[in-house]
Amino acid sequence: MNNFDEKYCLTSFERLLEKDSTTGQYEEVQALICEMLDEICVPYEVTRKGGVIANLGGEGEALVVTAHLDDIGLMVRHVNADGTLNVCAVGGLYPFYCVTENVRIYTRDGKVYTGSICRTPNSVHVTEEELRVALPDYRTNVCVVLDEDVKCAADTLALGIDTGDMIALYPRFEYTASGYIKSRFIDDKACAAVLLAAMKRIKEQGIKLNRKVYAYFAMYEEIGHGTVYLPEDVKDILAIDIAPTGPDQNSDEKKVSIFCKDSRFPYHWGMTNELREAAKASGADFVMDIFTPHYGTDCDPSVLAGYDIRHAAIGPGTANSHGYERTHIKGLENTYKLLMAYLTK
Repeated sequence: MNNFDEKYCLTSFERLLEKDSTTGQYEEVQALICEMLDEICVPYEVTRKGGVIANLGGEGEALVVTAHLDDIGLMVRHVNADGTLNVCAVGGLYPFYCVTENVRIYTRDGKVYTGSICRTPNSVHVTEEELRVALPDYRTNVCVVLDEDVKCAADTLALGIDTGDMIALYPRFEYTASGYIKSRFIDDKACAAVLLAAMKRIKEQGIKLNRKVYAYFAMYEEIGHGTVYLPEDVKDILAIDIAPTGPDQNSDEKKVSIFCKDSRFPYHWGMTNELREAAKASGADFVMDIFTPHYGTDCDPSVLAGYDIRHAAIGPGTANSHGYERTHIKGLENTYKLLMAYLTK
């Protein structure tokens, strides 16, 4: 019943990656997720600010399972005198994790241009030593260079590029023979793909849920207000998000992590224990972990919004968070296995 459809999960992940969705720029990825839900015949509604809530059916106290579709990225702060772009971060995209990446620039009148994130000066061979060792900083020594013949600010402005335009990084998806998945935006489009794989299996096989379940594809997680609205009957929320690996972490790219605490507060003791028991019963390869000091999920804004709910989070171990991320197909499979066990136990 709970067999993991690896091909569907990876295909769904790649489809979601094809739509740039820097936080706030949600229209195309929202239309795609609606199309994907139509394909598996799951009903849904679209929220006013951006987001999709699907109804998986079931009876009893409702659970929301959420995965977000917004990506970290950049925004044009102003056009520099030489025609390059001074930028600022949208979400937690740090300069040291994105210099040399290729990007797409989206203007407000629908034009799309390409470019690269560069240091200034941009050639180490002709740069003074003190500038070569300076840390990259968006305000002073990092810019976006356009793939256009521009020499001054007026040239760039004439293209229709101006302050407030969105900038999206290329995902660069790769799936290795050893099962590793490398890409930007594993956080959180890979987790959304896991959720879609579970929804497809439930729908196709008519699997009975142990309660009413909503699937919430949120669009503002990276800036902290993805799920500040929930359906009125929701009693619990479960986020599926990446579990960052690191020297002090238990998280493993081939395992699913159950979150005990993040940078804000502990996750609900009882609900977390239920997930732990479901993991053991299903045979999912799991670890318990804590994520501080710079981590949170879409559970947090729901609690802070005042909802009287329990909250918990799970997700695949993922390296290089908010950079060129990496996880393993086994991590996605174990996340799927735990999710299915929790929804059907």
